[in-house]
Amino acid sequence: MNLKYTLPDHEQEKIKPLLKGEKIVYCLPFDLDKDGQWISDGWVAVTRNNLFILKNGSIIRNIDLSQTDEILCSPEVNCGILISNHSSYDEILCRFSMRFMVQYSYTARGASLFCRGQDKEIVSPERERYCPACGQVLPGTNQCPRCAGMGRTFQRFWSLCGAYALPFLSITLFMAAISAITVGQQFIQRRFIDDVMVPASGTLGQIGGFFATMLALVLLVLALSTINTIWSNNLGTRISRDLRGRVYAKINELSMEFINSRQAGELMNRVVHDTSHIRQFMETAFAQMFTRIFIMIGAFITMLFMNWRLALLTLAFVPLAFILVRAFRKLERRLWRQQWRFDDRVNGRLQDVISGIRVVKSFGQEQRETERFRSYIERLKYIQRRNEVLWATLYPFVMLIITSGTFLIYFFGGRDVLTGSMTPGELIQFIAYANMLYMPLQFISRLPRMIMRLKTALERIYDVLDEELKIDQASDAIDRDLDGNVVFENVTFGYKSYEPVLEHISLSVKKGEMIGLVGSSGTGKSTMINLLMRLYDADDGQIMIDGIPLSNLTKACLHRQIGVVLQETFLFSGTLFDNIRYAKPDATALDVIKAAKIANAHDFITKFPDGYDTYVGERGSTLSGGERQRIAIARAILHNPRLLILDEATSSLDTETEYQIQEALNRLTQGRTTFAIAHRLSTLRKADRIVVLDKHSIAEVGTHNELMRQKGIYFGLVMAQLEMHKVKH
Repeated sequence: MNLKYTLPDHEQEKIKPLLKGEKIVYCLPFDLDKDGQWISDGWVAVTRNNLFILKNGSIIRNIDLSQTDEILCSPEVNCGILISNHSSYDEILCRFSMRFMVQYSYTARGASLFCRGQDKEIVSPERERYCPACGQVLPGTNQCPRCAGMGRTFQRFWSLCGAYALPFLSITLFMAAISAITVGQQFIQRRFIDDVMVPASGTLGQIGGFFATMLALVLLVLALSTINTIWSNNLGTRISRDLRGRVYAKINELSMEFINSRQAGELMNRVVHDTSHIRQFMETAFAQMFTRIFIMIGAFITMLFMNWRLALLTLAFVPLAFILVRAFRKLERRLWRQQWRFDDRVNGRLQDVISGIRVVKSFGQEQRETERFRSYIERLKYIQRRNEVLWATLYPFVMLIITSGTFLIYFFGGRDVLTGSMTPGELIQFIAYANMLYMPLQFISRLPRMIMRLKTALERIYDVLDEELKIDQASDAIDRDLDGNVVFENVTFGYKSYEPVLEHISLSVKKGEMIGLVGSSGTGKSTMINLLMRLYDADDGQIMIDGIPLSNLTKACLHRQIGVVLQETFLFSGTLFDNIRYAKPDATALDVIKAAKIANAHDFITKFPDGYDTYVGERGSTLSGGERQRIAIARAILHNPRLLILDEATSSLDTETEYQIQEALNRLTQGRTTFAIAHRLSTLRKADRIVVLDKHSIAEVGTHNELMRQKGIYFGLVMAQLEMHKVKH
């Protein structure tokens, strides 16, 4: 998201003498005055030392950031305000619409860092909601379709087809052959009419020869058309397959930040439906497009040689038809995007409900969800019906306009036959060529709709393919066995960088050490392990393993040596055997059974009729919480990691199950560097050190006994749990 707009020339001239050689780091417009009225000439410019407010071409405020405690962005009713915070008072600097809320939040965070003497520049990873050039709302893509134009779409399409140059050439040659035969047939028919039928002097042999020739040509066109259709369908299927693979692979490579910013249904649509639209274009439009265009060109050239005046009359109404199609082009594009965006919403809602069906049934909300989904599909039906009615009305009317030239051919051509300047065979040939001309024109009049679908699909697909990899490895990244020494060095991170979840985290962990992470909800415990697993990169500072920054380790090296056991264990649809072996696909059956025994899972697995081949439903819904947890532990054991992460691995379990899982975890953690998050503080008694997080930073570090003696935050948490335990009993 852009945080540095370009100041207009007049404002640049005003502010230049005050910059004193500094560059502007952040620059944003504001569009409301202090009374909430719309304005169009307000600007905020931030350097490392000053913040300037410009309005009506004049600098109305110059704030020295070194004398300011903090710059704040505060959401208000239907607007936001930028505030300068001083030790004794707050000052409202400007007011802006919600359109700029996110950008001002990042800018306020960046200016606050300058207030503290830090030199770091904030970069917004969020995508733009509005096109910086034309100001229109972006339709769920990073690239503005209006500004990109059709040229970019065709460039993308041809680059996509470049790998299939030989099949494309073969299909094009077949199209040319079909076109030549179709146009040439009319010469044979003309000679037959003028030389045999009109004089009525032909023989049965001539009629039979004409019949055999025409039948042979028709069969040849049919054979070529069949081969052409099969090849086009095969080509469309291959392109769709390759695109799906590319999009799916790219989604797997992209960061959690990108995945979390999109609905699952939307991403599924881009992998499945958008690629299908490209396949349909190849099968329906491309397979016919060149054939019809070649026929149209050949027929029109022949018509010009036969009677150029009559040929031009044939196209008399075509310009009017194309003006009409062009007038509706923008409306078509908007309607297509609206339909596809709402289709994304329907799929997203469906995926949410199916994934959370247990919650839906638990609260008896089946009827409510059914009615809500019915309202979604009712709205989608309305949009689809409205669009189809428009197209069903527009294109027949366009075709009527295009074919109106036929009446002129009958009138003027019939007159020429009567005067002897044209033979009956030539008139029939001319009418046949006119129909050959009109049918491709009808197809071409529908082509904008097909191209619009293709364009929209390509925009959405390339929106994923063009996304930059925010979590990438260095070109010289290392792949080696790790010992497990972990260092957090002044790490700061926020899922939105203007709202840090962790600030200035420094921690050194030796190999084989077990670290307990505790703190109230929202203090950043899970965020620490997300950073360690490199699901996200730190905004500031770095994390090192064995003295090597995470970015200098290959992804395969890092994830091969990290094992994870989460509170909400995710199991894939499949067998227990496959779920345990997921982290190590080449593991033998003996390895899987051994891991299950260490995890205390073997006994309950063997009680199932199918044993390790027992099928579990989506997310392991057929197993209990404790059983799923032990399968996850077995999976981690089989993975044999050097670093182990336990996120609430024993919460919400009965005492007996917790004992079995705790026993399995004790075996799993031996000799491994372990980070354990637990709300049941009793499970951390064996931790070498306990790290207490509070207010986004490390508040206390020590063993259980040391922290209890300090009587600080940890002591308060332990006492609170003891009191709760007394209340329960």
